[in-house]
Amino acid sequence: MVKNKEQRIGIFVDVQNMYYSARNLYEAKVNFREILKIATHGRKLVRAIAYVIKADVREEVNFFEALEKIGYEVKAKDLQIFYGGAKKGDWDVGIAMDTIRMAPKVDTIVIVSGDGDFRALAEFLKAQGCRVEVIAFGKSASSLLTEVADDFIDMDADKRRFLI
Repeated sequence: MVKNKEQRIGIFVDVQNMYYSARNLYEAKVNFREILKIATHGRKLVRAIAYVIKADVREEVNFFEALEKIGYEVKAKDLQIFYGGAKKGDWDVGIAMDTIRMAPKVDTIVIVSGDGDFRALAEFLKAQGCRVEVIAFGKSASSLLTEVADDFIDMDADKRRFLI
């Protein structure tokens, strides 16, 4: 699909969703540089944010720095550990709030996640006049999200490009 080079875009990456999808489907890692390149597609990038969960693993600092060098702003949050050992770490509300704040400043919002919880967000952003694009692995992406998107890039269709 030909993209309008004058479009201003914001890219919002649910890193945990992408990480676990790649690991569970392909025992591989995601090429976040390629995602940024494909999502931008020659358009005017206003902001690219990668949302990560800190798990106090030594390698994560290098990973977060690599994301910044590629061109992402990294937003990090600590992994929550509850009484009894249950763990939780997600950025759904943070991603939603940031996209809503950015909607008046961009023409297109790119959500890099297959999480069906973002369906209502995508519908809201479209009602605000934004084009909504989704990039995710089709095998693990929610059809609730992909059906409402103006464009869906299925990372499964070109695994060599999107996986390391």
